[in-house]
Amino acid sequence: MGKPFLLFPTAGGDAEEIERFKMIETLAAPIAEGRIKIYSCDSVAGRTMLAREGSAAHQMYILNAFQDFVYHEVVPAIRHDCESQDMEIAIAGSSIGAFNALACICRFPHVFSHAICMSGTYDLQRFIDGAPTHDFYTASPVHFIPNLHGQHLEQLQKRFVLIPSGEGKAEDIQESWRVAKVLGAKGIPNRVDSWGSEWDHDWPTWRNMLVRYIDELFPHHS
Repeated sequence: MGKPFLLFPTAGGDAEEIERFKMIETLAAPIAEGRIKIYSCDSVAGRTMLAREGSAAHQMYILNAFQDFVYHEVVPAIRHDCESQDMEIAIAGSSIGAFNALACICRFPHVFSHAICMSGTYDLQRFIDGAPTHDFYTASPVHFIPNLHGQHLEQLQKRFVLIPSGEGKAEDIQESWRVAKVLGAKGIPNRVDSWGSEWDHDWPTWRNMLVRYIDELFPHHS
């Protein structure tokens, strides 16, 4: 049984996005070797924010509700498929998908073991046309991480967040460094990797990143 791996789509994406953009093809070797088992879901919250559907309060409600949906619906479905009620899950995503991956491992560290957050946008407040609500602060890791304590924080300190970013077209590696500072201040293991200016905010970058980091974190044992 390979490590279950939940991949979040980009803001406007859906569960099939990883097939259309050849991510599954790129990961063919670790899948075939039984190292990983890939799952995905639609980006409901990302599409809602991208389209500016409804009020700002509604968008923030959907953001929080999406993460709850992942925990209460997607995680049990993955565990049922893996025939294990306590199997830990790795997560990854790019762009807004990186935000969701970070948020989920930080909110539910007893479920998720690793997060690979590629080319992420982590402070969504600038995309919200209104004052932040309780839903927003509950769902936004850069806002709720500083307040974590106790057993929740202790569990999260046993996890690992990988934060790679290119520095080419449409990339902003400062987003990665800012979130790394927030994580580091609470003793949460993390690493920022710069891929340099030749890597843009696009699928070729993320395909190369994910296969490299899966090889690093879940290597093939002959």
